[in-house]
Amino acid sequence: MPIDPAKALAADPVTTELVWDHRDVQLYHLGIGAGVPATDPLELRYTLERGLRVLPGFATVAGGRPALLDGLYAPGVDVEPSAVSHREQSLTLHRPVPVNGRAVRTSRITAVHDRDEDAVVVLRSEVADGDGPMWSCTAGLLVRGGGGLDGGRGAGRARRPGRGPARTPEREPDLDLTRPVQENLALLYRLCGDHNPLHTDPEHARDAGHDRPPLHALCVYGMALKAAVDTALGGEVERVLGYRARFAGAVFPGETLRVRLWRGDGRLTAAVTAADRGDAPVLADTVVHHA
Repeated sequence: MPIDPAKALAADPVTTELVWDHRDVQLYHLGIGAGVPATDPLELRYTLERGLRVLPGFATVAGGRPALLDGLYAPGVDVEPSAVSHREQSLTLHRPVPVNGRAVRTSRITAVHDRDEDAVVVLRSEVADGDGPMWSCTAGLLVRGGGGLDGGRGAGRARRPGRGPARTPEREPDLDLTRPVQENLALLYRLCGDHNPLHTDPEHARDAGHDRPPLHALCVYGMALKAAVDTALGGEVERVLGYRARFAGAVFPGETLRVRLWRGDGRLTAAVTAADRGDAPVLADTVVHHA
């Protein structure tokens, strides 16, 4: 059995030391498309050491090893990485992410659910330094062919790791944005720690059913957050308190990302689509909570 729910849920947490500095932050920003135009003062906040801001999405790659890898190699999870799709991601900020940091991430599988022939593994990560909690992440990983569990503790129908579906208002969006996806973006983003060849090797992409390599899900996640912060929040990254999204479809380098935003009480609800393919869904159930 590729997944043993009882073993996965009973396993000790995985602890990982995270260390980062301004170069890691700048690389992440470049990897999600920051720095265009290169002399734009708004973009320079993400690319120059002077006055450098940290987009909270950096938390998903801080330390150079994405937390979702802790779920792929956890005890009780014996699956091929090619069979795993990142389906959902949520992030809660306890304080702004610093430009330079040293922290410890503690990760553990909190649930394993049947989803017909597949399974959903829910991974929870907490990050803290000497001053206390910094951020928390929850990732939902779909394991194709991993269903048929034995009903061990935690097994059951799949549930979202977030707070339920986020309905977009039945009115025109307050902001309707487009963002180009650079042709080389996946090559840049992979240097943040996600070296899955699916996103860069055409042969691997074809084996997975794509005619070309799709962009990393967390890269799209970061691009959408940046668009929201730069426009609706005036570039004030420290106002972000939380962010969640469900990965509903692929986007490819060279395409155009469309981000529609609706303002609410302390939240932005977003719909993210591929503009070049008839607004095919890319991110769904997407919410940015803010101060």
